[in-house]
Amino acid sequence: MNYLPWAVLALLSYSMVAPLMRVATSGANPIPSNVAALVANAVLVVVTLGVIAVSGEGVLPYLDDPKMRYVLGAGACLAVGILAYYRALSMGQVSIVAPVFAMFFVTSSVVGVLALEEPVTARKVAGVGFAVIAVVLVAGE
Repeated sequence: MNYLPWAVLALLSYSMVAPLMRVATSGANPIPSNVAALVANAVLVVVTLGVIAVSGEGVLPYLDDPKMRYVLGAGACLAVGILAYYRALSMGQVSIVAPVFAMFFVTSSVVGVLALEEPVTARKVAGVGFAVIAVVLVAGE
């Protein structure tokens, strides 16, 4: 379970995205959500380039890899998702937008089971069910 510290780091870091974007893209003198997305993702690109440089991982050998089409598809989905998320944050309450956005965990789990043939267990079904209930309770007005 050496992935757990990374998952916790992701949780802690990503927990700040919605509040920071909400402050930046709403209220007096808001930054347009598309501009905020561009700048935030430019930071992501710069940091990722640094990580790749330090790790010694090369990019060029993978550009013609057959699996690159999945990376490009994921990138397209990420672009649409992030732009829509930031737009929603600029217009709505973090306490509603973030939980609705977080439902991607549920839909991703369903895709994992249906498309990737991941095993279904009663515990997973209960977890997904509780996640849906939690979002409805938290995001409901």
